[in-house]
Amino acid sequence: MAIRVYKPTSAGRRNASVNLNEEVTKYGAEKSLTEPLNKKGGRNHHGVITVRGRGGGHKRLYRRIDFKRADRLDVPGKVVGIEYDPNRSSHIALVEYVDGVKRYIPAPKGLKPGDEILASDNAIEPSVGNAMKLKHIPTGLDVHCVELRPGAGGKLCRGAGTYARLSNREGRFATLVLPSGEIRRVPVDCRATIGQIGNQDHNQRRLGKAGKSRHLGRRPHTRGVAMDHATHPLGGGEGRSKSGRAPVSRTGVFAKGGSTRNRKQHSEKLIIRRRKSKRYGQLR
Repeated sequence: MAIRVYKPTSAGRRNASVNLNEEVTKYGAEKSLTEPLNKKGGRNHHGVITVRGRGGGHKRLYRRIDFKRADRLDVPGKVVGIEYDPNRSSHIALVEYVDGVKRYIPAPKGLKPGDEILASDNAIEPSVGNAMKLKHIPTGLDVHCVELRPGAGGKLCRGAGTYARLSNREGRFATLVLPSGEIRRVPVDCRATIGQIGNQDHNQRRLGKAGKSRHLGRRPHTRGVAMDHATHPLGGGEGRSKSGRAPVSRTGVFAKGGSTRNRKQHSEKLIIRRRKSKRYGQLR
């Protein structure tokens, strides 16, 4: 089994489980594809904390992932091994091409060492790990690392166990059903990789204790209602009180119901059905 549940030998072990990472076949990163990863502690380039509750954690090396595969078109590659990546939920596959170049790609489910993969702008065999344009992929297949704009690199479905279903094509656009339930159109000239991302049991793991969260760089979170009113808009008052105010951040920005999309990308006009509908699940 991929998830091992600990015996309750202590308070921290009682509700803890661990992912065995059975797909991993290679240990130790490829040094030529790694670089230092400096921690920011949730601060932006001004030194201002923009994301609270971040800091500490185990030291990591960043693995450079090839989400574009643009300069490897029509160059066959062989999978050397599947590795664990501390910077993402999915596993990564080390690929060595026939010209000796090595690259990391997100490891899809079913990809094993020794398998050959190929990326091309032409119609090729739609086997797991191959990347091609959406206009050449048969409808009904599962894809991941989907581009939103041609040549921009994979943006959609990069997390563990995720995939998008290619439902149909019409004119310049292909229709994808995303894991969130959102249905959107994507240009047919965008590339996607065949298959589902591996490590599907990632979300079944339970940390079990606060120390595991600290190892991941997550610091304790204090509720706003537990603070005083000078520190948080929801704080203060005699006794426990929610005051009936809508949930807001420490600076007064609404925490629920607001839009987080980048309006400059003009992405909303390509959405057929929203992940969360504005009104009772009706189509947009």
